[in-house]
Amino acid sequence: MMNNPIPVREYLVPGKRAHLAGIGGVSMCPLAEVLRGMGLTIQGSDMNDSDTVEHLKSLGISVAIGHNAENLGDCDFVIRSAAIHDSNPEIAGAVARGIPVYERAQAWGAIMQRYPNALCVSGTHGKTTTTSMCTHIFMAAEADPTVMIGGTLPLLHAGYRVGRGDTIILESCEYCNSFLSFFPTVAVILNVEPDHLDFFKDLDDIEHSFHEFAELVPAAGHVIVNADNQGAMDSVEGLPHPVFTFGLDNRADCTAANLHEEDGRPVFDVMIRGERYAHVMLHVYGHHNILNALAAASAAYLLDLPGKAVEDGLAAFAGAGRRFERKGTFRGAEVYDDYAHHPDELHALLTMAKELGYKRIITAFQPHTYTRTAKLFDRFVEELKLPDVAILAEIYAAREQNTLGISSADLCRNIPGAVYCSTLDKVTDQLEKLAQPGDLILTVGAGDIYRAGEKLLERT
Repeated sequence: MMNNPIPVREYLVPGKRAHLAGIGGVSMCPLAEVLRGMGLTIQGSDMNDSDTVEHLKSLGISVAIGHNAENLGDCDFVIRSAAIHDSNPEIAGAVARGIPVYERAQAWGAIMQRYPNALCVSGTHGKTTTTSMCTHIFMAAEADPTVMIGGTLPLLHAGYRVGRGDTIILESCEYCNSFLSFFPTVAVILNVEPDHLDFFKDLDDIEHSFHEFAELVPAAGHVIVNADNQGAMDSVEGLPHPVFTFGLDNRADCTAANLHEEDGRPVFDVMIRGERYAHVMLHVYGHHNILNALAAASAAYLLDLPGKAVEDGLAAFAGAGRRFERKGTFRGAEVYDDYAHHPDELHALLTMAKELGYKRIITAFQPHTYTRTAKLFDRFVEELKLPDVAILAEIYAAREQNTLGISSADLCRNIPGAVYCSTLDKVTDQLEKLAQPGDLILTVGAGDIYRAGEKLLERT
C-alpha cells in the first residue's frame, strides 16, 4: 500500500475529485457509484471498454480506456483496484505529482464506517453465495441495504446496489489481507482453508489473518463462525469477545432441524439456541448451501430481522451468477457453469452434482493461477477424479507469470481418462463430441472457461 499520512476518509467529502484506476472492476464500479452519491466528482480509467464502463459513462462519469498519467487530470486522490500495481503509469504519475493513492479496500473500509451495520462475509469459499443470500434476506425485510458482491446477483441485475438503509453488506476477501482495511460490525467466517498461497505462507498464516479480521469487530458487534469448519474455529480461538456459531452440529447456536429434501432441494427449520426462527426451503443444492443459508440466517437474527424475511429471502434465491448457473441444453445434455476454483469448492460442486441423477457428469475445468495449481496439485487431482469425464483447459494465468513451468497437462496425466485441451475452442470441440442426452456438462473455474459452454450452446 502507498504510504499516505492522511486517511482516505478525509478525502471522501463532497467536492473532491477521485480518479479510480481500474474503474470497471467488480467492486470498483459500485465504489464509483457510492462515492458519486456522496457528492464527489468521479472519473476513472480501465484497460477495456465493457458493459460496466458504459453504465458508468451513462451516469456522466468520465472513463478513459487505457492507462496514462495524463488521465489523472486535476484529481485530488487516486483509488486503485488490486490489479493495478505501482508500475502502472497512473500510479507512478500520481506519486510523482504528490497525489495520494489509496487501495480499493481502504475506500470501502472508510465508507462502511458511515453505516450503523457493516455485515462483512468472509471465508475461503462461499462468500459470493452467502453475501447474495444476505442481500435477498435484507431486501425481503425492506431494509434497503447497500451491497457489494463479487459476482452478479439476478435480483440486482448486477453485483451491487446503493441503498439508503442503515446496513452495508460486503463480500470480504482475505487475499493480500484486503479485509483488514474493513470496519465490520458483523463478521461472518464461513471457512478457513489453504488458499492464495502465493501470498500467505501456510494455513497458520491464513488463520492468523482471519483472527485479525475478527478482532476488528467492536465489543457490541458480532462474530459469526462455522462450527463445522476446524480452520474457522481455530481462527477465532482466544478472541476477546464471544462468537456466535452456526453449523449442523447441534451444539451450534444456529443449526438446522427436521432437515430433508423435497425434489432434491434442502428443506429445514432454522433453530436459534433451541427455538425455531424460520422454516426454509432452498432452491439451491448441496450441503455447503445449507451452511451458507445458516450463516445468512445467523446474521439476520443478530441484526434483529424477522424470521419471515429469512424465509421469503431464501425462497426467492436461486443462486448467484456463475454459481451452478444453468446456461442451456445441448443435444439433450444440460449445460451449467460454476466458479469453483479451489479443491474444496470442486468437491462440494461435484459431490452435489453426482446426486442429481444425471447419466454422466462431464466437467470442463480451468485451473486458476499457476501457484494455486502447483501448491494444491494433489488435491485437484483427487477431486477431478469425481466426474465421469474430466476435460482440462490450460491454466488461467490471472495476475501471474508461469515461472513454475506448470500446465494443466500435468494434472491430466494423473487423472484416468482425462483430456487436455490447450485452447477454449478445443474444449468446446471436445464437449460437442462427448455430449449425449442425460448428461450434465459443467464448465468450472474462475477464469473464462464459461465461454466454452456458451460457444457450445451456439452450435445447437
